[in-house]
Amino acid sequence: MAASKKAKAGAKRAAATSSKAKKPVKSAGKSAAAAPAPADAHPVSPLAPAKYQQLRPIAGVRLGTGMAGIKYKNRTDLLTVVLAPKTQVAGVFTRSKTASAPVDWCRKSLRQGQARLLVVNSGNANAFTGAKGVEAVTQTAEAASARIDAPASEVFIASTGVIGEPLPYGKIINVLPEVISSAAPSMWMEAARAIMTTDTFPKLATQQAQIDNARVTINGIAKGSGMIAPDMATMLSFVFTDAAIPAPVLQALLEEGVRDSFNAITVDSDTSTSDTLLLFATGKGGQHDPVTKPNDRRLTDFREKLFAVLKDLALQVVRDGEGARKLIHVTVTGAETREAARRIALSIANSPLVKTAIAGEDANWGRVVMAVGKSGEAANRDRLSISFGPYRVAHLGARDSSYDEEKASAYMKRDVIEISADVGAGKAQATVHTCDFTDGYIRINGAYRS
Repeated sequence: MAASKKAKAGAKRAAATSSKAKKPVKSAGKSAAAAPAPADAHPVSPLAPAKYQQLRPIAGVRLGTGMAGIKYKNRTDLLTVVLAPKTQVAGVFTRSKTASAPVDWCRKSLRQGQARLLVVNSGNANAFTGAKGVEAVTQTAEAASARIDAPASEVFIASTGVIGEPLPYGKIINVLPEVISSAAPSMWMEAARAIMTTDTFPKLATQQAQIDNARVTINGIAKGSGMIAPDMATMLSFVFTDAAIPAPVLQALLEEGVRDSFNAITVDSDTSTSDTLLLFATGKGGQHDPVTKPNDRRLTDFREKLFAVLKDLALQVVRDGEGARKLIHVTVTGAETREAARRIALSIANSPLVKTAIAGEDANWGRVVMAVGKSGEAANRDRLSISFGPYRVAHLGARDSSYDEEKASAYMKRDVIEISADVGAGKAQATVHTCDFTDGYIRINGAYRS
């Protein structure tokens, strides 16, 4: 199917899903700087899922959405998630030196290990906003905590959108009471839509796992499309389970899980100021004996399913890369260490020349050679081998003697491209995931603040 046809099909799916969504709470006021909803401004990615996953309710989790009018007109831009008392929480955040005020707040609140409420707004990142940013987070958390009769430290805040603009937090506070009171267990699709900015489709994932004889559920949502080169997390992602797992164990599992999921993706090599990934465990699902260590064998299935949710969400972010038409998996083998393999893979995945070659459906292995060389990691030029999918295009430092231009070119027309490179310096390997680089990325980002 041609990309244009897939985009139209994706748009119809998105519209159909949106029409079934519960009507959000509306704000009494209007935003002076309102802009069209991103989902309406950009075609749905041709890499969007054929159908959306249906997420089950999770005991101890209620979701509410509303229109605060932060930036977008006539669309939801506020999410609240009400959590059962004593819900445990873990988190990983951007390591950017210009992190947002909400990231600073969440890092501090995470020390308590408990959460009662999550508040997320889209349209404004509340980053690089100085004292006003701190005030916005503090006032929002205090207003929200009063509604649920819990400490402000148990309210987690996240924001996404334009950097450097003061957040009109009064608009959030005005609609918080009704958004919280209208929260319901099944509003997963609405929640995923409320946190979108330049995303073209909502991102959801779910799994069920066994702990002892208890079946527990893991649900997750994410947003992200541009400014994606996570360093600990992704732009915004929130994962929930009804398992009874203490915060220290959750934290260990999450830090392990991001390694091959959110920390293994890139769209444009830019790490966001707002990267936030939070994992909540209500303990209200199937009852099982206490878990006190992350290496408890009873967590084997839970760990596997949690990592599957994280990987699913991370790949959806790449599939929705701004202007993307192809999903690219880059695997590097034969490196000195795993970290070296990862850095070489990222060098390939972040190269504008590699990404534009893929967009042009050109099996240009010379650009891969360049990207391997510029990584700074050990690589044996005369043992370097490169493949596009099943077709080896270069071997032992030169063009492969059996290279077939026709077959390689036909392979490059696929929606999903695999690039592999053996650098001949050791035995370690790593895989990262990215997308192609089209003129759509420039159009979207050139008009983002307008």
